[in-house]
Amino acid sequence: MRQNQPVSDSPVFYTETEIHSYLPTGWVLIDGSAEPERRGSAWAARVLDGADTEWSLEVKDAEVDRLGRLAALQREVDRVYREALG
Repeated sequence: MRQNQPVSDSPVFYTETEIHSYLPTGWVLIDGSAEPERRGSAWAARVLDGADTEWSLEVKDAEVDRLGRLAALQREVDRVYREALG
């Protein structure tokens, strides 16, 4: 898949470049996660941290409406990263 193509047909979508730009160093999208899932009113994708622990990113439509598309992604990545730190 090309880097700048949307990774979903849903109203909320992110390119791989956008996702990677917010992931912490060493974190990656899980294979097959380039086409994220839609779960109810949320966009979701799976990522691995540097210790190969799987995490789920889930951006809710309400957060996108409130913050904007990229700010909602950044907030979700930050939340998951803080959770990973313990």
